[in-house]
Amino acid sequence: MADAFDLEHHGDLEVGDGLVDLAVNVRAGTPPAWLVEEIAGSLTDLAAYPRPEAATAAVARRHGVAADRLLLTAGAAEAFVLIARAFRPRHPVVVHPQFTEPEAALRSAGHLVDRVILRPEDGFVLDPRAVPTDADLVVIGNPTNPTSVLHPADDLRELARPDRILVVDEAFMDAVPGEPESLAAASIPGLVVIRSLTKTWGLAGLRIGYVLAAPALIEQMAAVQPHWPVSTPALVAAIACSNERAVAESAQAALDIERQRVHLLDRLGTVSGLSTYGVPRAPFVLVHVPNGAVLRESLRGQGFAVRRGDTFPGLGPDWLRIAVRPEDVTDGFVKVLSDLLR
Repeated sequence: MADAFDLEHHGDLEVGDGLVDLAVNVRAGTPPAWLVEEIAGSLTDLAAYPRPEAATAAVARRHGVAADRLLLTAGAAEAFVLIARAFRPRHPVVVHPQFTEPEAALRSAGHLVDRVILRPEDGFVLDPRAVPTDADLVVIGNPTNPTSVLHPADDLRELARPDRILVVDEAFMDAVPGEPESLAAASIPGLVVIRSLTKTWGLAGLRIGYVLAAPALIEQMAAVQPHWPVSTPALVAAIACSNERAVAESAQAALDIERQRVHLLDRLGTVSGLSTYGVPRAPFVLVHVPNGAVLRESLRGQGFAVRRGDTFPGLGPDWLRIAVRPEDVTDGFVKVLSDLLR
């Protein structure tokens, strides 16, 4: 069946030379110098095959779980492919609007995917009762890309069933101060939590993420994973980003992002004709604006790249996603945005 949404489109395709990047949700000013130094120090070990044990143990300690509950992956994207290959659901459901890679991976593996579409008039808030009871694999983001909505952990727990795989994509959870709704350390039958180190630490080019789940589920995913999927530099980065210093720096970054998001929302509130829905909690904001596709091209002409919304099921061309950036960048962007909308 042909689909109207380009599930393979990602924000990195929006950026270009000379454009201020408000399209990709990687934290500005990253990776930090100390992390670059750690990664560079690993380059003398490239002749040896990667050994993931130390990194697995370090990330597991960071979440307070046993090492057999964790699987390192080449970014969160690989985790979605492993899920699609390891499990044979009869009725997989993806809750949209959300990151399209999970559905793309399921489709590529031959699964017929059903969608639950959350509505802007409901603030893109999940009602667990909207998910079909016979769904045996459910995917939802928390906080969700691109809506920026943070779903209560209790609502996600309601989705758990003894015969269901519940996949919660927490790629942006470390950008939420205190991670209050995280299920990373939860012991829920069938729960699979996906995390990423690429957003907060600026490692999109290195590809490092991980899966948290019961040991039996981890074994099933590991069985379909290629040998040596995570490079030695990525393993070193995983260790470096999991120590106490890094966790503290990440926590401070989350507070900075929260302050910058409040500033972005305040400034957007002065722009006529532009609407937001729900309560944004992630390092990006979704906005609705008439003639959004035309506006996006006009913004490019003025030096700013924002993420188009029409590739996300449940959205259309009048939706744009804007990354949270430092206040001075936001001020410059909103001035241009206001002038264009006048």
